[in-house]
Amino acid sequence: MMPINQFKYGFLYISLFITSFFYAQNTANGRILDVKTNKEINAVDIFINDNNTPFLTTTSGSFNIQSDIVIYKLKFQKKNYALESIEITPEKNTNIIVKLSTEKIKSIEEVVIHNEKTKFKNKKENPAYRIMQEVWKRKRNNGLDKFDTYTYKEYEKIQFDANNLDSAFMNRKIFNKLDFIFDYADSTARGKMALPVFLNESLYKNFGENKPAKKTKKLLVAQKTSGFQDNQVIAITAKNLYRDINIYDNTLNYFDIGFPSPVGTDGFSTYDYNLVDTISIRGENAYKIRYLPRRTEVLAFQGYLYIDTDSYAVLGATLKSTNKINVNFINSISTELEYDNPDEETFLPKKFITEIEMTPFSKKKTAKGLVAKRTVDYSEYEFNKPIADSVFTRKEEEYEAEFLDKDDAFWVQARPDSLSKAEQGVYEMLEKLQQTPKFNRIVKLYETLASQHYNIAKGIDIGPIFSIYGKNDVEGDRIRLGARTYFGQNDPWRIQFYNAYGFKDQQFKYGIEGRYMFNRVNRFMIGAGTKRDITQLGVQLTTEDGIMSRSFASSTVFARGENASLSSVNQTSVFTSIEPWKNFQVRVDGTLQSIKSANPGGFSLMYYRNGDLRKTTNDSHVTISLIARPGATFSQTGVDRYEHGTLAPTIVLKYTRGIEGLFNADFNYNKLQFMFYKPILLGSWGKTFLNLEAGKNFDTVPLALQNIIPGNQSYGIVPNTFAQLNYYEFVADTYSTLHIEHHFNGKILSFIPLIKKLKLREVAFIRGAYGSLSDASKNINVENLKYSAPNEQVYYEYGFGIENIGFGNIRILRVDFNWRGNYLDRPDVSKFGIKAGFQFNF
Repeated sequence: MMPINQFKYGFLYISLFITSFFYAQNTANGRILDVKTNKEINAVDIFINDNNTPFLTTTSGSFNIQSDIVIYKLKFQKKNYALESIEITPEKNTNIIVKLSTEKIKSIEEVVIHNEKTKFKNKKENPAYRIMQEVWKRKRNNGLDKFDTYTYKEYEKIQFDANNLDSAFMNRKIFNKLDFIFDYADSTARGKMALPVFLNESLYKNFGENKPAKKTKKLLVAQKTSGFQDNQVIAITAKNLYRDINIYDNTLNYFDIGFPSPVGTDGFSTYDYNLVDTISIRGENAYKIRYLPRRTEVLAFQGYLYIDTDSYAVLGATLKSTNKINVNFINSISTELEYDNPDEETFLPKKFITEIEMTPFSKKKTAKGLVAKRTVDYSEYEFNKPIADSVFTRKEEEYEAEFLDKDDAFWVQARPDSLSKAEQGVYEMLEKLQQTPKFNRIVKLYETLASQHYNIAKGIDIGPIFSIYGKNDVEGDRIRLGARTYFGQNDPWRIQFYNAYGFKDQQFKYGIEGRYMFNRVNRFMIGAGTKRDITQLGVQLTTEDGIMSRSFASSTVFARGENASLSSVNQTSVFTSIEPWKNFQVRVDGTLQSIKSANPGGFSLMYYRNGDLRKTTNDSHVTISLIARPGATFSQTGVDRYEHGTLAPTIVLKYTRGIEGLFNADFNYNKLQFMFYKPILLGSWGKTFLNLEAGKNFDTVPLALQNIIPGNQSYGIVPNTFAQLNYYEFVADTYSTLHIEHHFNGKILSFIPLIKKLKLREVAFIRGAYGSLSDASKNINVENLKYSAPNEQVYYEYGFGIENIGFGNIRILRVDFNWRGNYLDRPDVSKFGIKAGFQFNF
């Protein structure tokens, strides 16, 4: 499984790619008349497409619109007149005659309308507060939960536009032989050029059953991507930008960052509300409430809420970020939401539109960047109709690439609205670009950076490129070169290998592993591999069993103190795994290994066995792992798959049985381990990362097979390690560790004058470990007096960090300040330390 963190790097590379390479505009004009008198009407609100915010209010009987977005529909609204909508096409966008008819509007009692922000002595004097109280009192739940069964269709469209292009930019040498792409560009309202560069359409069929048992299935029926069907990075990065939100929640998740919802029960602690009008929304009378954040420096929105005057249901909402939004790579976010309300207790999503403006370097409005727009239409709801059990069963054909291939006639029928001319042009343009060698070379460069592999021939990639160089005390400078098979994103098999060489020990190392997946549905897989390498044991408690997992020894370039505690490991492993249920994996590993010190003069792994002194630990063991990732979502169906960004937890339970005598193994032993990891959004207060691990060795084993409380002697930030511990400082038969790290997203520093302009963010953390080590486990090792466990008291560290350090939109540096809390009387301890690292987070 490809780590999600790779896409944090990939996002930056892709943004750079598209913005280094490359908005569409539309116009409409006409007159607005009274249907009875045929006289012109002014002061009419005009809405573009399905927006709930007026694009303009007319001052005369005519209108002339020039928009940055494609116009396919205009809506006209004026008080005491019925809402009028017209479709806009390239053939019907000039000299439009719009006729409005009067309608009766039910009078709203005891409501004061304010057209500008009004100051109130307290919130109870604010009429918007009374309305919001009713909303909270009648807080609605998603209507899907109340029906025995339900089905509905979901159409998703994601489009990337490169914006703020100018003639100087388009004349750069990089566009030699590629200048035809600008035939697809249009002028924006600001006089710049914008170019659609990516379009992804997906059609889903959703099934749900609440009684007698809760079952859900989201079936991807069809997918169409402009030019990047085989790309392993770009399409997934696009989908990773978005999260599903519920306006009634107190916290809205954008980029796994919590934004306070304006409809949340604690909204008045963040926002000022102002009742500005009553209007008609899809034939329903609605209060129009404007809301603004009390402090612009916090992560919050501004916009309008549309609340039904009778049922106090949310009919719609607009959410737009402030100009001071403190999110990396992001200039602005805007979302428009529409809901249907079938009864007094529930709502159903109707349409969501989210637009994200991204610039990799600068937050200036004129900066060249990317506009990512996602539109989701929900339709064809059906309730309480029988659904066969077979519908919820995963089927082999659903995982075949051909299952998603649909012709143009299918998409014409499937789309809620037809594609605009500019959107249609994306498909045509990308087809031409893919036939251009220069474009393919640029795509290959950025694919290499994002995937960490470089394709050298059909089916062969070399990499990972970021593992090429490392350094440690035993090997000195270390070079590592690897390769893998790669024919496509859905490969059912993969072979990977690497060779490494240390210039100090003058030794070659290697590793090779092959994996084959028999079934895409339950991901039944087998694999085998072997390696001979120098490894830093004791930097991870719940270890990975794969041969190709990266050695910590090869990734440390700068470290505090001397680190000679490295091990030489010869290992051969076989494994099989299966997912009997979605996001629940059962894995069995069989491992044969021999472990000895890589530096006998500076680090001893010698132990006593039956009175004999031994320097090599021979081990054969079987490990059964149960791994649950509830709520996680993945793309692709091959032996490797890519994870979408979610707040899904990771739960791991592992049992290891050592078998004495099997392939000359020295020990029988039993080990049980547990790990729980979860990111948690805490509203406007930020996000907490929680990591809990516990385990026990039930038998006496030497140091090479023991549980090592993970230290970190590098100057880099390594998750779930103890920054001020030396390697092998604490060894435990039984252990428990807890890491709590909270990211405040700048909430505290935003109160400090001058400092807040730097847009820094604060992090606080505390780590603890407790365990015990039996006398037998001490005495089996030659250096028995050297090793102990944190059993006198809980060992702890604490500290704070500053993240979001950088300039413009490039704020990827984090610096941590760590303090050791106790066990300070030990020799060679580090009481305080500074560590730094790069974070490609939003």
